[in-house]
Amino acid sequence: MPHSFHIPVLGLGYSIDTPLKVARYGISSVLSIVDDDLVERMRAYHSKKRSVQFEAIPKGESGSRSKRITTYLNFLLDIITEDFKVIKQQGFTAGNDICRYFELLPDTSKLKHGYKLMLEYPEGEIKQTFQSLLKNTMRMGAIDVNIMAKVDKMNYLNGEYSGDINTDALSALRGFAESKLNASVVLSAGMNPKLYSYMENFGDFFPDQNGKLKKKIILKVSDFRSALIQAKFLAKKGLWVSEFRIESGLNCGGHAFATEGYLLGPILEDFKLSKNDMQIELFKMYQTALVHKGIKIQKQPKQRISVQGGVGTATEHNFLLEYYNLDAIGWGSPFLLVPEVTNVDAETLGHLAGSGECDFYLSEASPLGIRFNNFKHSTIERQRTERINKGRPGSPCTKKYLCNNTEFTEQPICTASREYQHLKIKSLKTDGLSADEYQRQYDLVTEKICLCEGLCASTYLKYDLAKPKESNAVSICPGPNLAYFSDVYSLEDMVGHIYGKTDLLAQVKRPHVFIKELNLYIDYLQEDIKRQLQYFSNKKRKQIDAFKFQLAEGMVYYKKLFAKVTDQALGDVDELYEQLAKAKDKLDGMIVE
Repeated sequence: MPHSFHIPVLGLGYSIDTPLKVARYGISSVLSIVDDDLVERMRAYHSKKRSVQFEAIPKGESGSRSKRITTYLNFLLDIITEDFKVIKQQGFTAGNDICRYFELLPDTSKLKHGYKLMLEYPEGEIKQTFQSLLKNTMRMGAIDVNIMAKVDKMNYLNGEYSGDINTDALSALRGFAESKLNASVVLSAGMNPKLYSYMENFGDFFPDQNGKLKKKIILKVSDFRSALIQAKFLAKKGLWVSEFRIESGLNCGGHAFATEGYLLGPILEDFKLSKNDMQIELFKMYQTALVHKGIKIQKQPKQRISVQGGVGTATEHNFLLEYYNLDAIGWGSPFLLVPEVTNVDAETLGHLAGSGECDFYLSEASPLGIRFNNFKHSTIERQRTERINKGRPGSPCTKKYLCNNTEFTEQPICTASREYQHLKIKSLKTDGLSADEYQRQYDLVTEKICLCEGLCASTYLKYDLAKPKESNAVSICPGPNLAYFSDVYSLEDMVGHIYGKTDLLAQVKRPHVFIKELNLYIDYLQEDIKRQLQYFSNKKRKQIDAFKFQLAEGMVYYKKLFAKVTDQALGDVDELYEQLAKAKDKLDGMIVE
């Protein structure tokens, strides 16, 4: 790909049409295909904007979810392909998009070197030939999609269960698989064997006669072990993992899948040292499985390794790429401050640009029961508090994507719903709890927010698409790294920062990405200990001891790394040693009585 970074999925709506904005410049991005209503409304909006005929796909129609997703993805591909053709037909005149395409590239790019060399040539046949060569090397950015594997609600049509292939995750996958895209599906939030097995039904996931894959699989993983387990499961079915996308357990946006104390640096080291052996092992399984399907392949497909979560400077970007032999770095949350790339409404954008470290926190707000990165100044937090004060906590549940609780009902309901919170609070009142324990439990119950509507609201506000009586309370889930970016930026600003052409954080005191994650884990462990004080057991003590041990091992690794990398690749090494020493003192001072 032309760039060494990609833009990961950002909630439901924040990157729902990001490919329309950046793919023509060779920048890859990921959109969520969880919400087919959002997908349909985006297609309607952009069809009207582009003067393209729009034919709605009714919600009640059989298979409507996958059809909506397929149609939207095909629409994106058609529009972006047309935009890209227009760029390639332009002359190399200052201000044209074709010049912007090349100027956004890193200075180390061969394409960029060629572009600069072409500009120096006088007008004539040689320059025209040079320009034709440059145009032929241009590539669109990928239009990749994300599916949270375990968000897989069962669906009903006219009161009847519509079957396993129409659950949320499987129908979303089918929507992608049946599209015209030559792209990847990013599978996140853990392993879903039913979903993984379902991929065998689509030929695009298998190599053609030239060994090429039209549809590729990217696994978002938090450690080497889980990556290998999932990849083996897929390889035995003849499905190749084209990329492992390693994400920090805590220094990321959205849901936070904390490891048991395993830090990003040591995890990347595991991949660096073991990836060749892993690829050989996986290819043997893959090759054998394909033979049983009547497909012969001799050449091992490429398997990329990338990382994301908390990377904030060009120094960190380049170090991670070079030291760990990575293929790309994901830059997510900072792009929420780039209005031409993501969908953040004006009020939320203002709050984000003026925020600090204390405004971002790890919450229990997600109905999935997974810790969730939250923002104190989101309007959905204000709405949640107002509803509690009125004695009506919880949200109306209209979309039902996160219905997974059967504690009080036969059919699953959402823990953020008014129905569930009413029933749960009623139950707490009869449990004989102390006043303090009741309040603690009550706060946990009412902390849940509606993500289905909240993560789309900002998009509807920005495009003026909100329906009457539709909630416009915005939920947003940036990673902690966003605290250090304090302005609204252009695409040139952010890409220039990534590649070191400019420094948006020049006057900002910010910990290194490794140190930041380390401190997040120490804070996470301290909070876990506090929450477990009343229910402490030997099992919990062993778990905490193992967690502390892994953190300590991680710090030993970092100390050796800082000593090994003595040049400017890591930045100010003396400052890193000081930050590491402070973190060690903090961990050593943690006593579990």
